[in-house]
Amino acid sequence: MKALFRHPLRLIGRLLWMNFEFVVITVVFIRRCGFRPSRATTQARAEWLQYATRRFLHIFSATIRTSGPVPTRGLLVCNHLSYVDILVLASLTPAVFVAKREVKSWPVFGWFAQLAGTLFVDRQRRSTVGHTTNEIEAALNLGALVIIFPEGTSSGGATVLPFKSSLLEPATRPTGSLFAGRIQYEIDDGDVSEEVCYWKDMTLLPHLLNLLSKRTVRATVRFSQVPAPSPDRKELARQLHAEVSGLGK
Repeated sequence: MKALFRHPLRLIGRLLWMNFEFVVITVVFIRRCGFRPSRATTQARAEWLQYATRRFLHIFSATIRTSGPVPTRGLLVCNHLSYVDILVLASLTPAVFVAKREVKSWPVFGWFAQLAGTLFVDRQRRSTVGHTTNEIEAALNLGALVIIFPEGTSSGGATVLPFKSSLLEPATRPTGSLFAGRIQYEIDDGDVSEEVCYWKDMTLLPHLLNLLSKRTVRATVRFSQVPAPSPDRKELARQLHAEVSGLGK
């Protein structure tokens, strides 16, 4: 709770602002997505998520700089540093995210993720991975952009962790575009690896409160299109890891 004592007015003001935004985006969700036919729901939820995340990023006074083509459909693989990644990427383009099952039970963000149509995968139960892969293919066939974090967990950003290949099967088939992305953050009043990145044994609420106390968060996202993906899933994981790692140089 140190953030409360360092910048109490900023933190309290942003918490009140966040509560107001939750009311607004809930009303907008009902209007935009509540009465859509099932086939249209995927795109409607992705567009709602873009609208909602743009509003939320204003709370953090966040700015985003991009380089390379911002994808609009196909599969995007990206490094993973924080829950802020979802806000940043979704604000740039309507997308469907793939997340670990545990996110479903997170306060606030779990509810947010479910409304957005996130595809949840239980990596501890291999029998469910095939189901998630089918869901990814279904979304791709509808023309959606699907975003995967193949590291399987978040990190402090010093390096890109090895990629898991289990969810990359749809990318081995020549049915759509494949993109790589890399996110990096900057803050003026703290340590990115400890105060923006969400990893190790960090707890969500204290981390979020501290982040809300920061003056601003700057994100840089670099994209590249992968022209000739390997048809072998494990080789593709290595290829994509090299591509994402190279975007940080």
